[in-house]
Amino acid sequence: MNSYDVAIIGSGPGGYVAAIRCAQLGMKTSIIEKYPVLGGTCLNVGCIPSKALLDSSHHYEDAVKHFEEHGIEIPGDIKVNLKQMIDRKQSVVDQTTGGIDYLMKKNNIDVYQGVGSFKDATHVVIKGEKETEIKARNIIIATGSKPSSLPFINIDKERIITSTEALKLTEIPKHLIVIGGGVIGLELGQVYKRLGAEVSVIEYMDRIIPTMDAGLSKELNKVLKKQKFSINTSHKVKSVERKGKEVIVKADNKKGEEVTFKGDYCLVSVGRRPYTDGLNAEAAGVKLNDRGQVEVNEHLQTNVSNIYAIGDVIKGAMLAHKASEEGTLVAEVIAGQKPHIDYNLIPGVVYTWPEVASVGKTEEQLKEAGVAYKAGQFPMRALGRSRASMDLDGFVKILADETTDEILGVHMIGARAADMIAEAVVAMEYRASAEDISRMSHAHPTFAEATKEAALAATEDRALHI
Repeated sequence: MNSYDVAIIGSGPGGYVAAIRCAQLGMKTSIIEKYPVLGGTCLNVGCIPSKALLDSSHHYEDAVKHFEEHGIEIPGDIKVNLKQMIDRKQSVVDQTTGGIDYLMKKNNIDVYQGVGSFKDATHVVIKGEKETEIKARNIIIATGSKPSSLPFINIDKERIITSTEALKLTEIPKHLIVIGGGVIGLELGQVYKRLGAEVSVIEYMDRIIPTMDAGLSKELNKVLKKQKFSINTSHKVKSVERKGKEVIVKADNKKGEEVTFKGDYCLVSVGRRPYTDGLNAEAAGVKLNDRGQVEVNEHLQTNVSNIYAIGDVIKGAMLAHKASEEGTLVAEVIAGQKPHIDYNLIPGVVYTWPEVASVGKTEEQLKEAGVAYKAGQFPMRALGRSRASMDLDGFVKILADETTDEILGVHMIGARAADMIAEAVVAMEYRASAEDISRMSHAHPTFAEATKEAALAATEDRALHI
């Protein structure tokens, strides 16, 4: 029986990063993955393939709608080759997962394929082509999450689908009904909207992206409606039925009136649930809470001292980069170091176009906590860079403490917001004030100048270019 300092169950962005960091710290490390490829949801059926399709569909939309204005003329019809688009997406996935294989070999990490199941607190049985048992002094649970559904929905994976199936459709939907106005539903909805589908979003809450700052929700709602999305908030879905090639969704609106939606595909994107199937956590004595999450302390340690858990399978935002930070933290805790994570400074991003990004507290949270704050906001359309690229929608908003000027939250929607949010994370990590950012030189012309201008607006309402 092979014996290890650390065994990790799950090879997503939490698990494989934990494995690399453990190996860097001199530990004999193994990783267990139930699927034939490493990388978990993010690399295979999540972050990476969805971004590949978002990029491809964005190129198509630009060619159809914007090239002429740029003086680019393409003779004949511009057509979508969906099969090639999906094939390119898969090649991106294959290159990325292949990169994880390389990193495991480079760091001398043993990879086991099969379902990792606890025998007890130090032994894991791996059920693959053959059954293997390994021993480990420390074990990290990194089994991730799966798409959630509603109790009355039968997901047939053909017409009533999850994000996994939406990434490999063989035809462009005529009318895609999206249940859930969060990150996943809006990103995949935009992919197929650009390719020619009619898209209807049905959201239970009173606004889309309901966990983000309300200002971002309002602006994204406005932009998506301009893109001809049908956005239906405060709608409670009560039935989803398939009849041949048609899907019929019935929902009650905020007045209690029944509304019927008919389409050829229905994407169910109502969140994700922790995945512990086959883990046999009880054999190790590991406690799960009533939501199916593995319970952990501030060191991400379970109630069994040598077993840790990270990523989507524990509490907190289900984000790949959160899982990676947690994987690093646990590796360093096991090595006797004293790392920390500031969960307030883990950014959230929606990869629609315009992109949406946020870090820190929202206005709603500050009001609820009774924190006196000031806000500075700057529109993207006032930037020379935005006019040059024709990306005029959105804004950057900075929230700062009214007395100390410390930045408490940064919320942005616009071109390249996903990349721009990193500046805000760095600033807040070092407890910068709005004035600090306002006095830093930002290259011209860039989208990032909106962050400087929003900081000027928050400092003494003295933005320069508006």
